[in-house]
Amino acid sequence: MSTTTDVRGPATTTPPAAPPKPKRRRPKGWWLPFLLLLPAILFELLIHVVPMLTGIWISFTQLTKFFIANWGEAPFVGFKNYTVALDFTSSIGSGLYKSFFVTVGFTILVVGLSWVLGMAAAVALQGRFRGRSFFRTLFLVPYALPLYAGIITWKFMFQKDTGAINHFLFDNLHLPGDKPFWLIGGNAFWSIVIVAIWRLWPFAFLMLMAGLQSIPTDVYEASAVDGAKPFRQWRAITLPMLRPVNAVLLLVMFLWTFNDFNTPYVLFGSTAQPAAGDLISFHIYNASFLTWNFGSGAAMSVLLLLFLLIVTGIYLIFVNRRNRNA
Repeated sequence: MSTTTDVRGPATTTPPAAPPKPKRRRPKGWWLPFLLLLPAILFELLIHVVPMLTGIWISFTQLTKFFIANWGEAPFVGFKNYTVALDFTSSIGSGLYKSFFVTVGFTILVVGLSWVLGMAAAVALQGRFRGRSFFRTLFLVPYALPLYAGIITWKFMFQKDTGAINHFLFDNLHLPGDKPFWLIGGNAFWSIVIVAIWRLWPFAFLMLMAGLQSIPTDVYEASAVDGAKPFRQWRAITLPMLRPVNAVLLLVMFLWTFNDFNTPYVLFGSTAQPAAGDLISFHIYNASFLTWNFGSGAAMSVLLLLFLLIVTGIYLIFVNRRNRNA
């Protein structure tokens, strides 16, 4: 008796075809966020981007008072304005060179002392005590005052014969010597530093005070149990935990201070600025609007922009690398 076996391959089944994916429909009102952003984008273009591009174009032209009526016809001179501005043997380049280093010293002093004062005030007002709200409000008064009103008040205080500073130092404290001129000569540098610190340190205080609110009090209490003194707590706890705040704060204060124009303009006037208070933004203004050489002034502005971009880029690279290594 014989048997036959029907040998067949394994049964195969064809999978059903995947249903077509439905077309994604945009939700209703998807255009609304873009519509809301459109005014901000247009204003940014009109207020910052277009003037910046126009200034860069003017820096390559010889736009003087002879072409101010038809400034589009100013002759193209290439990089001539830049070479003149960077030629430190010429009067234009030498003036820009001196103004740059005055601004560097001014920025270092103002940013450094403003940060120190802001940090000291924020740490002092971190604990709870009676009158803390009053001192917080008092310290923020310079930041809340209108800019020009505050600087004009300082200008009256710096007057030689009628100013409050000389009256206090020489009439009340009876210091020896003659009353100095604060707004001319070498004293002009210290006058502008004092006014700039008075304006800027409340901003540092506000930012640092907000950053201190995010640090848990338990960390300080635990360190106090271990015997850490206040300075040790500040160095080992406060500074490391405020590193993100300080990274942004120092950069913002640097950019604000290095570009400061309002303080020297209001304090010294538009035409009689002393060499000791010749900040670079004010120097560029004078180079443009007093000599009517807008091409040269625009070239100086572009050089200032490039310098700030380079410093900002190096600073951000350093901060990011330090954060990765931490």
